[in-house]
Amino acid sequence: MLTIVSVVAFVAFADPAQRVQPPSKEELAAITARGRELAEYDAAAWRASDAVQALKPREGSIQQYIAKKTDRGWVVSFGRQDPKEGRFLAHYEATQKPGKPEEFEVKERNPLQGGDAFLQAASRSIDATLKDFVKNFQGEPRPYNVAVLPAEMGRLWVYLMPAQTKVGVWPLGGDFRYLISADGGEIVAKRQLHKTILENEPLKDKDKAQVVGMHSHVLDDSPEDTDVFHVLVRNPAVPELVVTNQFVFQVDPDGSISYKGKSEGRPKE
Repeated sequence: MLTIVSVVAFVAFADPAQRVQPPSKEELAAITARGRELAEYDAAAWRASDAVQALKPREGSIQQYIAKKTDRGWVVSFGRQDPKEGRFLAHYEATQKPGKPEEFEVKERNPLQGGDAFLQAASRSIDATLKDFVKNFQGEPRPYNVAVLPAEMGRLWVYLMPAQTKVGVWPLGGDFRYLISADGGEIVAKRQLHKTILENEPLKDKDKAQVVGMHSHVLDDSPEDTDVFHVLVRNPAVPELVVTNQFVFQVDPDGSISYKGKSEGRPKE
């Protein structure tokens, strides 16, 4: 259920303005919040996917999956767009079980259901993002995960993140974030978050344990939502140092971010 897209970018994304001061505590807290929600979205999507796959869905019945956080927990809808009306039609709906966040109950929707306004806008936003991404990027094909989160003013964040392809290896980098209009049809802004994809193999020496990770970030002087996501999903759970052109930050295993001071020299990603 992963979307295959290209990974090497040759198009200019909007770069943030040069920072004079490090991000405020409020800015870092907002990055943490989005990163945590990304990690929840990812966990809900793959657990729900496993539950749906157990039902052996018909080929072609699932083209998109969209997760939505509700008061009852995460609900993940699996389906496709109606080519005539452009509506998202949910074929399966997987709901997180109360008190058992790792388990999902799946219901097949027959006839197909159109879903609520969020699902419709999210589906259109995924379609608009992937069309733009495939059109403007070239490189070796690679599986990417797609996540859609609510943004301010009713708009949507759409994230494209490299999917895990090796057991025990969590990729970091080569990711993108789009801001999409409230109706899901217009790209408001887009930005590459990291350049190089890092796939660090776990330590082979069983007598040694990793206590901290570190990577350079050259596109902005601030950590990204996906830095938090990376720390939350990988195993072992250790802090990650993010070294930018000017500053050093630490992302802790709970996703919180702290400013550590100025960096020395220009990092290379």
